[in-house]
Amino acid sequence: MMDRSLFLLADAVHDFERSTFEWGRVQSPVDWVLPAGATLLILAYVYWLYRRDSVELPAVLRVLLLALRMAAIVGLLAVYLQPQWRNEVDQVENSRVLLMPDTSLSMGLHDQDASAVPAEPSRAQQLAGACQEGDWLKRLRQKHDVVVVRFDRDSQRLVTLPKRSDGADEGTTDEPFDWQAALEPQGTETRLGQALRQWIEAERSSPLAGIVVFSDGQQNAGVDTGAAISLAREARIPIYAVGLGSLTQPTNVRISDFIVPSRAYPGDRYTATGYLQGQGMAGKSVQVELTSRPAESAPNGEGKLEASHQVTLGGDGEVVPVKFELTPEETGRRTLRLTVRPPASDRNPADNQQEADVEIVDRKTRVLLFAGGPTREYQFLRNQLRRDRDMVVDVMLQTGVEGISQDAHAILDTFPSDAETLFNYDAIVAFDPDWRQLSAAQQELVERWVADQAGGLIVVAGPVYTDSWAQDASLAKIRGLYPVEFHRRLSLLDDSHYGAREPWPIEFTRDGLEAEFLWIEDSGPSSSRAWSEFPGVYGHYSVRGPKPGATVYGWFSDPRSAEGTQKPVYLAGQFFGSGRVFYLGSGEMWRLRAGDDAWFERLYTKLVRHVSQGRLLRGSHRGVLLVERDRYLLGSTVDVRAQLSDNRLQPLELPRVELDVALPDSTHQTVQLLADPSKKGTYRGQFTVRKEGTYLIELPIAESEERLARRIQVKVPELEREKPQRNDALLSELAQKTGGVYYVGLPAALVGDASSSSPPLVDVLRDQSRTITTISRPTPLWSNAWTLAALCGVLCLEWLIRRLAKLA
Repeated sequence: MMDRSLFLLADAVHDFERSTFEWGRVQSPVDWVLPAGATLLILAYVYWLYRRDSVELPAVLRVLLLALRMAAIVGLLAVYLQPQWRNEVDQVENSRVLLMPDTSLSMGLHDQDASAVPAEPSRAQQLAGACQEGDWLKRLRQKHDVVVVRFDRDSQRLVTLPKRSDGADEGTTDEPFDWQAALEPQGTETRLGQALRQWIEAERSSPLAGIVVFSDGQQNAGVDTGAAISLAREARIPIYAVGLGSLTQPTNVRISDFIVPSRAYPGDRYTATGYLQGQGMAGKSVQVELTSRPAESAPNGEGKLEASHQVTLGGDGEVVPVKFELTPEETGRRTLRLTVRPPASDRNPADNQQEADVEIVDRKTRVLLFAGGPTREYQFLRNQLRRDRDMVVDVMLQTGVEGISQDAHAILDTFPSDAETLFNYDAIVAFDPDWRQLSAAQQELVERWVADQAGGLIVVAGPVYTDSWAQDASLAKIRGLYPVEFHRRLSLLDDSHYGAREPWPIEFTRDGLEAEFLWIEDSGPSSSRAWSEFPGVYGHYSVRGPKPGATVYGWFSDPRSAEGTQKPVYLAGQFFGSGRVFYLGSGEMWRLRAGDDAWFERLYTKLVRHVSQGRLLRGSHRGVLLVERDRYLLGSTVDVRAQLSDNRLQPLELPRVELDVALPDSTHQTVQLLADPSKKGTYRGQFTVRKEGTYLIELPIAESEERLARRIQVKVPELEREKPQRNDALLSELAQKTGGVYYVGLPAALVGDASSSSPPLVDVLRDQSRTITTISRPTPLWSNAWTLAALCGVLCLEWLIRRLAKLA
């Protein structure tokens, strides 16, 4: 999250300046004796001398001359004593309070009471409502500057609210702040100890009245809180903890996940797997049912009962899989619904059901392998796809000669030059090809295939041809397909980095960790462990960075290859019209086979299906509705793209279309998809998922009764769900060992806790404002021009009078 401070801390320091006069050479009364005595002797001598010299002059002139000379001597004495102004500035630093709300995904949970309906609102919504509507923040700001920082996997400042003196804010209104959006749960981890250490170090020199932590206290990653406690005690900063959430986890059985393949084939068996998780139900038996119905049918319909299993639940938090083997008979999209018939003690029936869609297709995926040369990556993938009964693979090897033997369904001598041939493919995998060999018409055909026909393109950079064609001005359309920006140079320089002495692992981004098409094992955690065992790759093609709107899934981790603070892009993807393009920085995924032969196979199988799903989802000739993936974590942003046509099959030209999103609680949300000015008929929009469960996304097609539909699943990661109950022990330790107070629940913190006689937060946070006096460098008076001019003027006037009186 970016820093969203809405107020400058202009009132944090108040300056009060005063000036005093002093003599620079006088530090004590004794310092007056010598200069005063010497001056008196000189004045006495001048009096004696001038009385004798001016005895013949009129009395007025005698007195005037004597006064002028004595004034000059007294002025010189003043210059010697260094009269000066000393400026003192009193700086009042306002007392500060640091509010630290937890924004990890566990804060998005809805705690449950004795009823069977989840309590509303969620933990984060309760806190946001208290900040938005309560007057405790206004009261707090009467004494302190309030700094709000969020924490989860990392920590960042949200807003700084300056102190508002009593009566100073009458008739004024602060710029509105969206607390709901700012406190939206997003983090997949809770690093409380790390966040406390970071902000204690940052704020320890300021007059900090205390740190207030709003959290359930379930730290599951990062530095232990003991280090933060020691640092807070050393800095004498009290920590006040406000515990949010329920103390106990209610008895419940839930479907934690439901895995269904995106496509299946008539007559071929496939597996649908559900994962059950119980709390307080160890050893109990539940009935699990799987039903199916046509995807376009009413969602409230019961559907056809496919199978039913009796499942015995494990211990608290233990995940029990239940598998169903299905053999489809008809083509079309079907919705599978997994339902648990729970015992009466189940407290939350909302999580006892999940749905997923499967597309039954009566055709195989057609893939074209387009390679500049027979690299290992190309050879391994060709052999793999040739064995896959669900795919048809053709090859076009640019270095091949007539009569070459290739294990493929068809060998192309040239790249397709007509729409009928090219549009027959669902995916193209391009291994460091020489795009310069394609004519302008073929390049335009490739662009149309991706943008209009929802083609899936996987591009692999390489050391042979990429650097040459990337600088060719005639290949702008091909460069436009790539999700990365290439370097622009006046001369051709080798921009590739290959042949390192040691491998470097791929550093996955959050999007990369969550992308199921990059999982080389069955689940996210097991896939992450598998990738961590992969030593890495030896090279990459250097690019300027990702294009706007592209998603980076992985970086090349060698810090020596970084350009400034940005590491090289290794894995990236983007939508292009209704199609998808995925980029790999080098053709080295074959190295995965050293760990497990299945890793390479799973990666490319999922990649091909991922980029070609737009072709599969074209349920209507009028358009296609696309999302990045089928599963999201709570708090994630879902990017939606649609490619639409009018009733004449021309790109639809409307400023916007409306998307209907059915939430897990049966409520609906309308999302505006705005027209993409760069591509006619393309519409884009996004929304944030704030509830766990199944979302149904539907888009009515203009001038038609058809509706495009997608279904996504939203879940809380197991790390955040493992211990969702409030951790009183940790939060209490934070407060007690640092001199703070622990409050159980928001009401106790905001209005006081009668059971423990604890006053509210506003009253216990004492004003720590302080005044610092700084003394500026003195300003000598004698250095001023008018002081010197006055002395010179007196001496000149005396000389002129003596001249006129004929004494000089």
